[in-house]
Amino acid sequence: MNDELLIGLVSISDRAASGVYEDQGIPALREWFAAAMASPWRMENRLIPDEQGQIEKTLIELADDVGCHLIMTTGGTGPAPRDVTPEATLAVAHKVLPGFGEQMRLVSLKYVPTAILSRQVGVVRGSALILNLPGQPKAIKETLDGIFAAVPYCIDLIGGPYIETNEAVIKAFRPKSALRQKSG
Repeated sequence: MNDELLIGLVSISDRAASGVYEDQGIPALREWFAAAMASPWRMENRLIPDEQGQIEKTLIELADDVGCHLIMTTGGTGPAPRDVTPEATLAVAHKVLPGFGEQMRLVSLKYVPTAILSRQVGVVRGSALILNLPGQPKAIKETLDGIFAAVPYCIDLIGGPYIETNEAVIKAFRPKSALRQKSG
């Protein structure tokens, strides 16, 4: 069994996808994971416009064909007409995990009152956990700091690799019955 965590990163932005400005979501995610992960991992990146059909196709490809264990989207979760990331995510979901969206909004409310406008969701498709994150690097870090402790155990439960984190950055939480001895 391969113990490498495969992470799909999908930055969803009309302007970044068309080259109007440089994407900041994927670099922010890469930086956070480089600091947080103690287990082996690698990333598959996608930069796409705010088109529901393309978002759905990309999420299905990363989950079903590429075999990502964790897929994170950035952008497209607000109330604007082109913000369709949650709709696309829910359309490809096998199970909805409402606690992730609730917690992401709760974390963001500590920083900005407009967090109540966010429609982020967390879902499972097959053996992949899909999470919608904000688009701004500062908000991405704040959100991951607030939710990631639950992600490794969720990935355990859906059949992914056992993830260990750098506890100085984020400490993964698992029930005592799900803990493994540290390798090495």
